Amino acid sequence: PRARAMLAALAAAWSLLAAAFLAVLVLVRQAPAPRPSGVGLVISGLFQDLIRYGKTKRGCGQLPGWLRLLQVPKRWFTHFYVVSVLWNGFLLICLFRAEFLEESLPSWIQDMHHALGRDSQSKDIGNEHFSALLVLLLLWLHSCRRLAECLWTSVFSSGVIHIMQYCFGLGYYIAVGSTVLCQVPTNVRNGKKLSVQICWYHIIGVMMYIWASLHQHRCLAILANLRKSRSGKVVSLSHSVPFGDWFESVSCPHYFAELLIYVSMAITLGIHNVTWWCVVMYVLFNQALAAILCHEFYQENFSSYPKHRKAFIPLV
Repeated sequence: PRARAMLAALAAAWSLLAAAFLAVLVLVRQAPAPRPSGVGLVISGLFQDLIRYGKTKRGCGQLPGWLRLLQVPKRWFTHFYVVSVLWNGFLLICLFRAEFLEESLPSWIQDMHHALGRDSQSKDIGNEHFSALLVLLLLWLHSCRRLAECLWTSVFSSGVIHIMQYCFGLGYYIAVGSTVLCQVPTNVRNGKKLSVQICWYHIIGVMMYIWASLHQHRCLAILANLRKSRSGKVVSLSHSVPFGDWFESVSCPHYFAELLIYVSMAITLGIHNVTWWCVVMYVLFNQALAAILCHEFYQENFSSYPKHRKAFIPLV
């Protein structure tokens, strides 16, 4: 009962984050424009500064000097994936050694498990050990790919992000890997061979993960190539309208692919994992907010922008 209660609390925390981004999304879509002056304008400016980043920050009005001190370069997104590769790689190694080499997890990880109600003497349920190990591997591979794309594929402009967004991003990749690890008891091995543990939902989840990852990479390459010559040299930092692959349907297919990647992990965990579906809901509303702001930027700055394109999810 205690384990269920604490895991329910973990799911609730992700649900609250999802609800917060949903509320912001609704507010952005339905809030009336602020008056030209007054407190409302100041509050609106602070709000827009906090939720926007990169190209979507443009047009939010001039920020006071002290607020500009709270901005960091958007290229610092790279730090998110450095942290994720290191942290989630460490968790992956710990879980692998505990699962296949019969070693105990570090004591502080066991303490974290106990705090979340994961009893080290509880019985194993299904294939949750292998599922968690596989999802941690997928999360780590995703972070490695995104880090490589930030370093060698993407071309960042002079766009900025708020320092709170930056700190939140760093904490997110620590929290999401820890959430996977907390889905299994600490010191229990199920004794099955690896080949026996592979289930149909592992195969479907991994296939969906690969499919979504390939499309995300293609879309990010399309965005980068808009600023490069045929020889691969960066010739511009301006924004252009992308075409090709999923860009034919939506303005931000790389965000849609991100959502599909997290859905694939939910499938890999066995579909029934409520906590991870709460993570998926957070990713849905987080990416939807960013996609809608980006979609509005394209519509406002390019008069010939394709009218049939949706912001985030095809046909929606």
